[in-house]
Order: sequence, then structure tokens, then C-alpha cells
Amino acid sequence: MNGFLNVLKPPGMTSYDVVHYIRKLTGIKKVGHTGTLDPEAAGVLPICVGKATKAAQYIVDKTKIYRANIKFGIETDTQDKYGSILNKIDVYDISADDLKNSLIKFTGLITQKPPLYSAIKHKGKRLYQYAHEGLHPEIKSREIDIYEIKIINKLSKDEFVLDITCSKGTYIRTLCNDIGKELGCGAHMSQLIRLNSFPFDIKNSCTLEEIKLAIYKGNLNSYIIPIDEIFLGYGKAHIKDRFKKAALNGNLIYNGGTKENIQKFSINEKLGLYIDESFIGIGEVHYDKEKDNNYIKIKTLFV
Repeated sequence: MNGFLNVLKPPGMTSYDVVHYIRKLTGIKKVGHTGTLDPEAAGVLPICVGKATKAAQYIVDKTKIYRANIKFGIETDTQDKYGSILNKIDVYDISADDLKNSLIKFTGLITQKPPLYSAIKHKGKRLYQYAHEGLHPEIKSREIDIYEIKIINKLSKDEFVLDITCSKGTYIRTLCNDIGKELGCGAHMSQLIRLNSFPFDIKNSCTLEEIKLAIYKGNLNSYIIPIDEIFLGYGKAHIKDRFKKAALNGNLIYNGGTKENIQKFSINEKLGLYIDESFIGIGEVHYDKEKDNNYIKIKTLFV
């Protein structure tokens, strides 16, 4: 069985807990996930099954969309509601306009310092391990891209719901913490749901209970998303019969080896490769100056 499960991760489980649960249910050893979610966060967690584990590299860099509750007036050491309170102040009735104006600074390419309570490695050790030891190593800021922040709702004078569309590597709790600093009252993230980890959306996700029931009924395939669905934006090249073996051996495929004219594709363009309409992998278009001909270099095979 090869493909993806668009899992709706429940709060209270780590991303690895979900992987372990699915391994145990299916008996399949090759199971992984892309885009870690904090234990108390919920939402879309793409699970790779079988040969789809090779495709994780192609989706980990994609856009993410989160729905987060931001609570003003309280700062914590973990930047969410589960940490120890560092500062607490009475908050005035924050208006949507005040918040909207502050969000301008956090839209676009910005730098963000990852939280101490995170799994990022620093000198061979996870940052949260330093935190548990009472140590505070110097953490370098990283560039992230916040494409859009929308105010969805105002829950009270000091709590709002935001939808955040961002690049990989964005810590939403750190973003909430930094927005609180910008408004001068502090803040933390009180709830988080991942709505989308492109191309997987929460509307099409399935719960662990649904997966368990599908396995019991013998129809897990109804939830398996084919590997090539994550490459729908790629061009396609169909390998001719006499070049099948060469392609499956990872050899270069020159113009004339596919049913399509490789010359029509752009240099460095990635293509989905097919044999008899069956998806076999991803290739990349290159130019051979000596032969004055384009060719496809096999990048990843899924067979």
C-alpha cells in the first residue's frame, strides 16, 4: 500500500504517536509524517505510507494555513497556554483595528527566533532539552514568509481568532508572542488548528477512528490518496515502451524517449513520469549542450 492519509490529528498526541498508531493498525513499517504539529495542536497531519515516504521532501516546503487563538495579557515560557506564566497584565479592550494595524509588521518576509521549547537542534541537542536543564542557548533568528493574517473573530476583549497562511518553519505560538509584544501587553497562543498543509485540507481529512473502522471493514484504500496527486501542478511525460527499463533503472531519458516532445518543457522543470498511465516517479528536464537535446534526469522513483 502506497500513498497518503490526510489525518485529522487530535490534541494530546504527538505527530510520532499518530505514526506509531497507524503502523500498529496497518502492520506497515514504512509510515512517516510531514510537518510536525505540537502535541496539543490539532488539524491536518499528512501521513506517508509505503513508497510515499519518498515524497515527503516534495511537500514539506509547501504553504501551511493555521487557525490560532491569540490571548493577550499573558506571556508564558512556552508561548502557549500550557507553559508557566512569565508576565500577566490587565488588558484594555483591544479593538480589531488596533490588532489589524499591528499585523502589518508581521506580514511578508520577516525574521523569527524559534522558541526555546521546540525540537530544533542546537549543537546536537534539542532546544527543549536545554530548556529542561534551565539553559538558554543563543538561538539564531530565521527568515519566514507570512503570506496573510486574517482576523476571523473577536472572542472577548483580549482574545481573537486568526487565520495565518505561512511558509514552512513558522512557529505560530512565537508569532502570537511577538504580536503581543508589539501591542505592549504580551500574548500567548491559546489554541491551534492546522487547516491546510498543501495540498491536504482539513475538509477532506479523516480521523483515526475512521481509519480504524476502514481497516476493520477492509476498505482503507478509500482513504489512501495516490502519490501522484501531490504533483498535479507538474507537467507529465509518458515513457515509450522501449525505454521503460531504462527509466526504471534511473537512466537519462533523451528527447524521443517519451510520447511528448521534451523540448517543449522548460529547463529544470519537474515532471511526473508515467508508464502505461501508471505513475512511476519524478524527473527533471536538463539540456545536453553536446547533443543539443533536452533530456529527463530521474529524481525519485516510487516503484
